[in-house]
Amino acid sequence: MADIDDFATSLLEEAKRFLEKAVEGKDNARRDANLHEALMLAFCSLEAQVNAIAEEFCSRPELTPHDKGILLERAVRLEDGEFTLGGFRMYRLEDRILFLHRQFSGKRLDKSAAWWPQLKRAMDNRNKLTHPKGAHPVTVENVRDALAAVIASLDALYMAIYKKGFPAAGLALDSLLTF
Repeated sequence: MADIDDFATSLLEEAKRFLEKAVEGKDNARRDANLHEALMLAFCSLEAQVNAIAEEFCSRPELTPHDKGILLERAVRLEDGEFTLGGFRMYRLEDRILFLHRQFSGKRLDKSAAWWPQLKRAMDNRNKLTHPKGAHPVTVENVRDALAAVIASLDALYMAIYKKGFPAAGLALDSLLTF
């Protein structure tokens, strides 16, 4: 488990460093490339963290096959009169975050928290970049907000599930990297 946690944290640090490089840069093409990289890595980190949390909790005996299906992104089938896990089935990231929060804290996520709509906007920007139907400019402010939302969402999940904050939240948007 530590390997995926370390990897997810390194992805977040890389995202923050690419944002710093975008802000430092004078060249528009380089700035845009750094912004794209920062946005995509921020979501890679968020998904890796969500996967790590899901993996950690999926072995609990009280979980149903449907619960495990959501956690592990697997289809649930009925075979020989019982539910079993089948092949890959993708769930939306926001649904998995909501599920983890509710399932392991016993409480609904507060969607009125400032970071939730910020995360939804960031997901929209990421989706427009991932599945372009035309040019979609990304600004420093978009990426800064996206990174802040990713960190805040992980902090909220950690507080709800583990009763302690996300360890990397204290650094905010400051990267430990210098490349």
